[in-house]
Amino acid sequence: MINVALLGFGRIGQMHAQNIYLNKTLNLLYVYEKIDKLRKKAKNLYNCKIEKDYKKIFSDEKVDIIFISSPTNTHIRFIEEAIKYNKTIFCEKPLDLNINKIVKTFKKVKKNNSKIQMGFNRRFDPSHHSIKKDLEKGKIGRLEKIIITSRDPEPPSKTYLRSSGGIFRDMMIHDFDLCRYYLNNDEISEISSSVSSFENFYKKIKDHELATVTMKSKKGVICVITNSRHCSFGYDQRVELFGKKGMLLSGNQKRTATETFNSNQSHSQKPFLNFFIERYKEAYNLQLNELISLHKNRIKPRSTFKDGYLALKIANAAYQSLKQKKVVKLKLF
Repeated sequence: MINVALLGFGRIGQMHAQNIYLNKTLNLLYVYEKIDKLRKKAKNLYNCKIEKDYKKIFSDEKVDIIFISSPTNTHIRFIEEAIKYNKTIFCEKPLDLNINKIVKTFKKVKKNNSKIQMGFNRRFDPSHHSIKKDLEKGKIGRLEKIIITSRDPEPPSKTYLRSSGGIFRDMMIHDFDLCRYYLNNDEISEISSSVSSFENFYKKIKDHELATVTMKSKKGVICVITNSRHCSFGYDQRVELFGKKGMLLSGNQKRTATETFNSNQSHSQKPFLNFFIERYKEAYNLQLNELISLHKNRIKPRSTFKDGYLALKIANAAYQSLKQKKVVKLKLF
């Protein structure tokens, strides 16, 4: 068995804990969590060790994988500690809100050849990944445009929003990464962003309710991303790849593909799968299986520390465009 220490038992951490617990190759050995109520919940559910001093977890030779799903401001500290003890690392996005801290840690990652997988789960979604494979097979010819729509069914808590880093770093960062995934080695060269808010709360915390970004790659591919913190009809997740010879579409997922027809309605379908835990359930498990392979030296990760660094650089450029009210030229390397 491969022993895992999970750091952070909030909403996303609890989902990861369940997936780790159900995986036959993994053993949830430790949970580190500051909130007493959540510590007790983890102990009751998984009968794992609860440790208040995270340094004891890192120094335990029995721990193979450090799984980081704690608040963003702890990520770099935990990554550096894990590097010190040569652990395999999983880290949720974003790596940090301070790009300079990430650059310093990146040097250590490269120097130690550390095994790190970033939590960009959409790369692992079977539908999103399928259209990438079809793109690479030339089914739509030359790629010309990427359109990504991502709308949450409802916003997270106000407490979370206040410390999230904003819509570009917290939410759209997944879509920045997904664009790069489809573009492959054709990196983003310019970006323009626009935002709007209708609820006063967003204005008070200097965040945004809706956002749209237009980007262009070095080869001229146009990328359009639309985000919303709310969506009355569910978790709206769509990707369109438009090419010289056609289009590839990864659409919304429903519990069933049935439709209802009667005197009051036609083509009435089931609602979308609810939010990210349900919508990307399979993606999270595929991501976890890849983490196991990474630990066993079988493969390179599909989503790396470098991907986390570059996604944040794009997010920062989106804020720069917003502030300067112009298209920003972007040099990722």
